[in-house]
Amino acid sequence: METQPPPVEEMSAVTLTSDGPPSPSGPRRTLIRSIVARPDGGLGLVGSKVTVGGMVKTGREQGKGSFAFLELNDGSYLDSLQVIVDSSVADLGRLVPTGTSVLVEGELKKTPDGTKQPVELRVQRVLDVGSVDPSKYPIPKTKLTLEFLRDFVHLRARTNTFNGSCQSPSSVLLSQISAVTRIRDELAFATHTFFRENGFRYVHTPIITTSDCEGAGEMFQVTAMFSDAEKLEKELKENPPPSEDEIEAAKLLVKEKGEAVSHLKSIKASKADIGASVSLLTSAKENLARLEERFKLKAGIAQKDGKIDYSRDFFGRQAFLTVSGQLQVETYACALGNVYTFGPTFRAEHSHTSRHLAEFWMIEPEIAFADLQEDMYYAESYVRFLCQWLLDHCFRDMEFMVKNYDKTAIDRLRLVASTPFKRISYTEAIKLLESVTDKKFENKVQWGIDLASEHERYLTEVVFKKPVIVYNYPKGIKAFYMRLNDDDKTVAAMDVLVPKVGELIGGSQREERYDILVRRIQEAELPLEPYEWYLDLRRYGTLKHSGFGLGFERMILFATGLDNIRDVIPFPRYPGRADL
Repeated sequence: METQPPPVEEMSAVTLTSDGPPSPSGPRRTLIRSIVARPDGGLGLVGSKVTVGGMVKTGREQGKGSFAFLELNDGSYLDSLQVIVDSSVADLGRLVPTGTSVLVEGELKKTPDGTKQPVELRVQRVLDVGSVDPSKYPIPKTKLTLEFLRDFVHLRARTNTFNGSCQSPSSVLLSQISAVTRIRDELAFATHTFFRENGFRYVHTPIITTSDCEGAGEMFQVTAMFSDAEKLEKELKENPPPSEDEIEAAKLLVKEKGEAVSHLKSIKASKADIGASVSLLTSAKENLARLEERFKLKAGIAQKDGKIDYSRDFFGRQAFLTVSGQLQVETYACALGNVYTFGPTFRAEHSHTSRHLAEFWMIEPEIAFADLQEDMYYAESYVRFLCQWLLDHCFRDMEFMVKNYDKTAIDRLRLVASTPFKRISYTEAIKLLESVTDKKFENKVQWGIDLASEHERYLTEVVFKKPVIVYNYPKGIKAFYMRLNDDDKTVAAMDVLVPKVGELIGGSQREERYDILVRRIQEAELPLEPYEWYLDLRRYGTLKHSGFGLGFERMILFATGLDNIRDVIPFPRYPGRADL
């Protein structure tokens, strides 16, 4: 397979840079990327004095302990920098263990001819050391699995899959960790770049919501009722509620104080005496009110008519973690025009497959005055932009993925970046799949089904050999907000299908007609009340608009060729697991 070096235009401009704002005396630390990623491999910097910091990937003492080689990586680039430390400079035993962090100062030297890396750092001073006990360090040099690293989510970022590069038996896995992190970062930056260049505004939508965008009911509930109940139970134990006798005594006192006020008025007592008596009456009434309020307190979750009383909850109603920011971002599309949201979403789906997470990130643009055709145009343009961005800005990491995980990863990116997508209706797609004779699908093909991954991949990998956009799906398998077509059977929905993962994007033209939207909500057996604000967008100045959603982790799976979605997000959450 053809390979290529990092873009010359990008790398020729690379100079020694720091990782933060310069101090008054200038930046202290030089990024390793600034050295090893240059077109000359750093030869133009020979003789320069630099300070670098990072994690020791491998270290070994040589020359009977007179010096040590360290492979140092700071996460800025896949490749590490070779560092040489003499025993006269520092205690080598503290430096060589894998996982040690060091900050060193020295001079860049040319390595002997035939050496893999053109330059190395000869250390003159060791400024900081974060030592490691090799016998206790939980990331060994032996062969590791991604599943093993999920048990050390707080440390796996130091490994190369999420961070750097070394050549111990576990180096391939370790390099993958770092490569994925940089690829994820580049895709996030590319996302904001694409939408900025196309005139979209970035809108932050809420994580806590009271509406179910998907209508599936698989939402995490947000409530303070359990903690409130625990606090109340503890408080009632420490300060028990009043008894009925205490309530009756308080009522009697109010009665007595009331009669005293009436008596003073009847005898035309002085204002001062009456005022003092009224003050005592008021105090007695306030005390009775407090006692009666505490008398009503009951341990446990507040209920009304045999059901949980959510009016007593923090928000005064049921609330959930969002499954999508789409409905909320539509409000801004109807005011600012083209907008997008990019943030975490949540689904309480008890699935342990390699394609599901409980917390994942979504990019969701909304396009004002746009129909389904324009929606498909932006979706295709966005995906092609992301693929080209990785080829232009993250090629070294993609080469690593090709070498160690998926030999077709770069070819796949090039295909998607350069090839117009095929557009086909759902009905046409079903006819094509029904006519297949060279493969037996596990899921039966018939009109009305939601296409399974095997169907989607067959269309992209076998039939058309490129990305495919399927549009006009049956209304019964799509969400209520998608615009009903004139046939009353399908909706103006589309899915972007790509090789390797199948569906990458789902989108639609939104239903802008008030009466039809009300009917669709009712047909989905959803209550109208939580969507009254959404209906207001149709009541007052409704406009045609469209949008789509791209699952960020799915895009990373597609780009890298990795198999498990839990390995492309820094802190995976799934049933039974929410570390840190």
